[in-house]
Amino acid sequence: MRIEEDVKLDFKDVLIKPKRSRLRSRGDVNLIRDYHFLNSTNQWHGIPIMASNMDGIGTFQMADALAKMQMPTCLVKYYTKEDWKKIDPPIHPEYYIPSIGANDNDLNLFYEIYEYCKCHFLCIDVANGYGEYFPTFISKVRANNPVLTIIAGNVATPEMTEQLILSGADIVKIGIGPGSVCTTRLQTGVGIPQLSAIAECADAAHGLKGHIIADGGCTCPGDIAKAFGAGADFVMLGGMLAGHREGVNTITPAYVEGISFYGMSSRAANILHNGGLKEYRSSEGKEVIIPFKGEVENTIQNILGGLRSACTYVGAERLKDFALCTTFIKVNHQANEVYGNG
Repeated sequence: MRIEEDVKLDFKDVLIKPKRSRLRSRGDVNLIRDYHFLNSTNQWHGIPIMASNMDGIGTFQMADALAKMQMPTCLVKYYTKEDWKKIDPPIHPEYYIPSIGANDNDLNLFYEIYEYCKCHFLCIDVANGYGEYFPTFISKVRANNPVLTIIAGNVATPEMTEQLILSGADIVKIGIGPGSVCTTRLQTGVGIPQLSAIAECADAAHGLKGHIIADGGCTCPGDIAKAFGAGADFVMLGGMLAGHREGVNTITPAYVEGISFYGMSSRAANILHNGGLKEYRSSEGKEVIIPFKGEVENTIQNILGGLRSACTYVGAERLKDFALCTTFIKVNHQANEVYGNG
């Protein structure tokens, strides 16, 4: 039996230590980042918080709303060529990111829709990025698309982060099982606590001049701040953006008591997209009903306000400086929940 003795940390296990600051107001904080990507050599400008490519999250409507705030959206894999033809070409294609699986059918669909979206990015998304086929597929896509900025994942270890970057990915998506409607850790016993995964994979990626996305596990603006403090270049949100108007007018069911939100490996997603669960697999996600939250802009403003405030507590005038200013302390308890946790 092999056991690694060092303890891995999640968001709930730490707080950020406050420091002296010259900042007088949250309004003095700049959240805009400018990135130059390793393999595509493209540049990107915006706020590096993105919507996940989940049903009810990664929609055209969500992308339209977030693009106005200079934030990107990874769109669901299930938009067809006809769906793309119905929308106007994005004015800012750097914020609209098509998603595919690691297979030739999805790749061919991407080539068909490219003439409509003229996107700068492609997200190659699989639940388990550890198969030998995955870096091979990324290498093929990179060879045929030298100027496309490629996002690849998911993984949660520095060695595989390095492998995907060396195979041609520009940005690696980090997270195995931390999502609010993901049950992979319960079904398989596999995973790495998200804060440690972010820190270790960021260190590996940045050593190669690559980038990472912290994907999953954020339940509040403070968790997003912790992800950036641990070294994430982007933070991807699913559950925090679920239930908004921009995701309701899609295939996501709405009920009297609220909006359906489910993991993309759940029984609900498999019934909807794959005709049901295959006999050789189990559901690795759950379906929940959440209250309708209205316009996503209100939630985003709350998130950005919390992130700006975190920057003022550690003296970071720019989000770019936040990780350098962050010191984590381990805690047994991070908040007083006598009146709830919201």
